[in-house]
Amino acid sequence: MTSSLFRGRPRRATSHISVRVAHTLLGGLAGVVWLVLPGMMFDDGAAVAGTARQVQAQEDGSSAADLVLPLLVVGAAGAVAGYTYVRRTRRARTRTTPGGALAAPWTPSAGELDAQAQALLVTADDCVRTSRAELGFVEARFGKSAVAPFTAALRDAEGELRAAFRIRQQYDDGVPEEPAARRHALAGIVGRCEEAGRRLDAEAAGFDRLRALEKGPGEALEIAEGRFRTLAGRTGTVEALLADWHERYAPSATAPVTGHTEQAKDRLVFATLRLNQSRQCADRAETGKAALHLCAAEGAIAQAAVFLDGVERLGAALTDAEALLPAALTGAEADLARARERLADVPSGEPWARILHADGALAVVRDERTAGPYDPLGALRRIVRSVGPLRSEPTAGVLGAAALLVGRTALSAADDVVATHRGAVGAVARTRLAEAARLLTEDPAAADEYAAEARDLAEQDVRVHGNPATEHESGVAGAILGGVLLDAETPATFGGPRTRAGGLGANAPL
Repeated sequence: MTSSLFRGRPRRATSHISVRVAHTLLGGLAGVVWLVLPGMMFDDGAAVAGTARQVQAQEDGSSAADLVLPLLVVGAAGAVAGYTYVRRTRRARTRTTPGGALAAPWTPSAGELDAQAQALLVTADDCVRTSRAELGFVEARFGKSAVAPFTAALRDAEGELRAAFRIRQQYDDGVPEEPAARRHALAGIVGRCEEAGRRLDAEAAGFDRLRALEKGPGEALEIAEGRFRTLAGRTGTVEALLADWHERYAPSATAPVTGHTEQAKDRLVFATLRLNQSRQCADRAETGKAALHLCAAEGAIAQAAVFLDGVERLGAALTDAEALLPAALTGAEADLARARERLADVPSGEPWARILHADGALAVVRDERTAGPYDPLGALRRIVRSVGPLRSEPTAGVLGAAALLVGRTALSAADDVVATHRGAVGAVARTRLAEAARLLTEDPAAADEYAAEARDLAEQDVRVHGNPATEHESGVAGAILGGVLLDAETPATFGGPRTRAGGLGANAPL
């Protein structure tokens, strides 16, 4: 390690050079003055003696005067040149290493760049999700035409984010393989995420002007309170539906929405407190605080709706799956018969193993239907996954419809987990979810598998983080876990990372 003594020497050397240059310049100027000054002075008490002396004095004065201007110009030029030299020397040394060579720009390692890409994916996804929820409240108040610029910004940000997730999925799959190309891919992810954030940040100020919450919550508060009352009334209905499904279906059928009503209540408790605080602050003309509380309440209300919508959506999917299952069994048996005909001349091999596996899966589904409560979606999934590899067109026919239903339901369930726990869910789960969404119409069976993986990874992230939703009476812990609050006080709002860093109403803390 270099001691402070050695580290200090270059600085003293630099200061010595500067002092020497300054001394040289001052000495030169003093010499010029010393040479010129005698010719400029004269004795007031001396008499002029004769014409020759007068002429000689005039010639001497003229000669001295003629030298003054050139010497002053030379001296000034020297001073400027010396000063410029000192400045250039100092500037060059500040841009170089102690050895005098130009300092190389910092380049992150592959691991650091990977971590940066993952962090930006999470941040960009959070910003998009929050902005989408906030936009819903503003659209309900002002209409679609008024929010068109913000809708366009959100759409652009979503496009950039989809591209970033696609690059990330390929990266996780090992594409590309070359180290330099992989670094380029990570840089592409970073650029896409930053562009998504910039697009949202560019419209954040206009979004705030449209809402004009700094003038008071007013109608916005009334809309939020109306949504809150509607959701509070739905909670009891959803609980009754779940109780009925527990008797009709196997436990695996309702597993994706286990705990949804409890977490919806937690968000509504938080929303209740913040709505009340918003109205109280508005009554006291504390509009900044009122706006903060209102934005936090809106985020919690939006997430409570996600929980309740998820339960109702699953119920509709179970009903559809139950109705579709007989036709799916018939279609699967027909597909297996055609596969046997194609392989009549092939005595064994992997295709026959798949046929035998599919036969077994169909037998299990039939037994489940006759034995008692079962999981209709699980049964459809078993059929699709076992027979799908034997089909040439995965989206055609009744099995194509079954695959789409299963994939769409799995995608929605995984998306709900990420949306309501985004304070804990990492980049890998979000990447698999984005890939499931991309494949849904192209290959719904593959989308189902990616969505299931995304949900498992997201739930694992939540377990590692801890789910405090039922451990805090005010609901603050659940709001932080859900990304409604960025910390104990700051609500997430429309905009990108720069808007988040600035915060809403930064001068009016809760």
